[in-house]
Amino acid sequence: MNVLVIGSGAREHALCRSLSLDPAVTALHCAPGNAGIAEVAELHQVDALDGKAVSALAVELAAELVIVGPEAPLVAGVADAVREVGIPVFGPSKEAAQLEGSKAFAKDVMAAAGVPTARSYVCTTPEEVAEALDAFGAPYVVKDDGLAAGKGVVVTDDLEAAAAHAAGCDRVVIEEFLDGPEVSLFAITDGTSVVPLQPAQDFKRALDGDEGPNTGGMGAYSPLPWADPKLVEEVLQTVLQPTVDEMRRRGTPFSGLLYAGLAMTSRGVRVIEFNARFGDPETQVVLARLKTPLAGVLQAAATGDLADLPPLRWSDEAAVTIVIASHNYPDTPRTGDPITGLAEVAAEDAPHAYVLHAGTRYDGEDGDTVVSAGGRVLSVTATGTDLTEARERAYKAVTRIGLDGSQHRTDIAAKAAAGE
Repeated sequence: MNVLVIGSGAREHALCRSLSLDPAVTALHCAPGNAGIAEVAELHQVDALDGKAVSALAVELAAELVIVGPEAPLVAGVADAVREVGIPVFGPSKEAAQLEGSKAFAKDVMAAAGVPTARSYVCTTPEEVAEALDAFGAPYVVKDDGLAAGKGVVVTDDLEAAAAHAAGCDRVVIEEFLDGPEVSLFAITDGTSVVPLQPAQDFKRALDGDEGPNTGGMGAYSPLPWADPKLVEEVLQTVLQPTVDEMRRRGTPFSGLLYAGLAMTSRGVRVIEFNARFGDPETQVVLARLKTPLAGVLQAAATGDLADLPPLRWSDEAAVTIVIASHNYPDTPRTGDPITGLAEVAAEDAPHAYVLHAGTRYDGEDGDTVVSAGGRVLSVTATGTDLTEARERAYKAVTRIGLDGSQHRTDIAAKAAAGE
């Protein structure tokens, strides 16, 4: 199978890594990719938001499967453009991707499907915002209705901060605060059948102890030893399948990766949000544990054959990923700093630990120096017999990496590993 992956982050590196290990994949391309992806796939320059350019590249490469990684191209309709030229795509249509592109649309779908979620108000004026904030009280949960690269949500006890975030958005969803731990659950769907993956937990706050501003994610782990063994089946029956059924009923079937961000509240499971693609950094740990070859699974979703897929096989091992971020992230990050230690990790820690690139590129006079090129720069991922061993391996690999001014959390999966 000849596969083209669209995107340039650690999620796409994780996808490309898994695809490169799949015997069925005979050619692997990525556009635009990054310095790490270049080691496992042939890179091509393309504007990921330009559907015509992406579909033309797919035709030129004779791709048999296109995987659209990030949310922005999906919401821009890139998957539709590729489908129009007759190539199977893993990723929802522009209309279906509104499940992520609009929080208000997602709330409407959940209400129609009977999916449990937080009570909410959609606000477009300062007066509506003030009324909604007053109705729910602190902690205030304010969500930009549109795409915001994982940083469009503010959860705060500060009324002024909540109102200020709302004022910076054209339309906001203000909702009740959901207590309890959060879980990320991915599901692969062809618009009818739904195949859930293994749950993970990510860490949104920038600093240890869940302090600091919201980020796109600073680390993740899987499995969740504290979660109810019946959780996946419960979410499949109450959240994932009803949502896919409702989207099909509306005439906009959702095919691709449906991500449910969940809160395990005192009143039961509640949906925090939907995403229309693999989440980053959870993808890094979920794919580290998937034993079934990836290409056939994604192709089955893209071609409507998911019902014929054998049950997925999973490793019993645990996986942990730690994000190394640039100086000043999640504000405007510093870029262009050289990265050292990548060869040492490959030599000393493989195969149990490895580095997935996010914001990196080649630079320097010889063109082979890897430098930072974004906010989240690397995802250091490791597996082990349990979370304790996976954490130790991941953090040992992190110590080998050099990036001036970089930051990472030191407590990823710590409580879960300690049985808390």
